[in-house]
Amino acid sequence: MEVDFKKYSDGLVPAIIQDQITNKVLMLGFMNEEALQRTISEKKVTFYSRSKKRLWTKGEESGNFLDFKDWAVDCDGDTILIKALPTGPVCHTGADTCWNEKNSGSFLDELQGIISARIKTGEEKSYVRQLFHSGINKIAQKVGEEAVELVIESKDNNEELFINEAADLLFHYLILLKAKGHNLQDVIDVLEKRHSK
Repeated sequence: MEVDFKKYSDGLVPAIIQDQITNKVLMLGFMNEEALQRTISEKKVTFYSRSKKRLWTKGEESGNFLDFKDWAVDCDGDTILIKALPTGPVCHTGADTCWNEKNSGSFLDELQGIISARIKTGEEKSYVRQLFHSGINKIAQKVGEEAVELVIESKDNNEELFINEAADLLFHYLILLKAKGHNLQDVIDVLEKRHSK
């Protein structure tokens, strides 16, 4: 993908930031070539700040980073689309987007956001925070335990227990995905690619 950074005299092109999961437009910034390269290499969305006259990583002060996932350039080569996952409110006002829109999709999207928030800023007693910080082996073990419990319940006729075990497995699976640096959309993308073959 070629970006025409020379099209404008200041070497900056607009960068539209879109939530990878909900597809909601989160904000608009400007990037030069160095900002784009840093975004790709460091996996944190970085802009060129026209007011500060320097590179600026979103979240460097607030902690509300935009985790870079993918990018594309438009047909004219002069606008970048960045797909990212926000780790908190995107706007400096505290809103989900710079247009004061709610950034929500399905409940699973919301649940992934809750898991991220609890890992990052949850109380020390938070189950999610404790499990996440206990390490990948403990998280994987918990997923395995929940999977076994689901299999056991599937052999009985108690639908309520079965559904509850299925929910437990899905919840812990989302934590495991987060611990490995992924999300449910990454899994959906793989399934969609397999389906299209």
